[in-house]
Amino acid sequence: MRRIVTSAFVSLDGVMQAPGGPHEDPTDGFSHGGWLVPHMDAATGAVIGELFDAPFDLMLGRRTYDIFAAYWPDIANKPEADTGTLAIGAAFDRATKYVATHRPESLAWQNSRSLGPDIVAGIRTLRAGDGPTLLTQGSSTLVHTLLAADLLDEIRLFIFPVVLGRGKRLFAENALPAGYRLTRSATSGSGVVMASYERAGAVPTGEFGPDRPTPAEIERRRTLT
Repeated sequence: MRRIVTSAFVSLDGVMQAPGGPHEDPTDGFSHGGWLVPHMDAATGAVIGELFDAPFDLMLGRRTYDIFAAYWPDIANKPEADTGTLAIGAAFDRATKYVATHRPESLAWQNSRSLGPDIVAGIRTLRAGDGPTLLTQGSSTLVHTLLAADLLDEIRLFIFPVVLGRGKRLFAENALPAGYRLTRSATSGSGVVMASYERAGAVPTGEFGPDRPTPAEIERRRTLT
């Protein structure tokens, strides 16, 4: 069985829209594109590099696929691209790209495949087979689908020290309640918190307070129902 991992750049308030530049995804009037750029440093870049060192295939929503397909195949021709960026571009080229799309005939980037008309069924079939980790990048709507269907094995977050207020978010209200355990964490000098969480059963719950509620507490609870 293959593992499904979501890796996401997010703000403190959970926004993941257009982290890399103002023209990346300005939909719905989003005007803060490029919010991660001032905070990128060597420590953050090293953890990102580790993410792509292991074998993986990409699983992308259509908008993120189009953003990537317009940028990464040409990265070798960009003089400003450093060694690490070139390595990521080569890894993306090699990887199979599984895409949630209604227009499969227009997937022009090499090694691109449609997830099919039933996205969840297509993902379940992929997950049940053999192969490298299935890694999402961006793709907020696809991530919402994965969370709602309880198909994520791991979430890797890069949390940047900004609050954006609006924009596409990592978590939607249809996310299935689930427990996760922290498996790794680090902080960069620029304040980026990098944390990995693996799926860990149901949400554990408990309660603070006395075993016998006071009359005031009983009344308070009554008014909530």
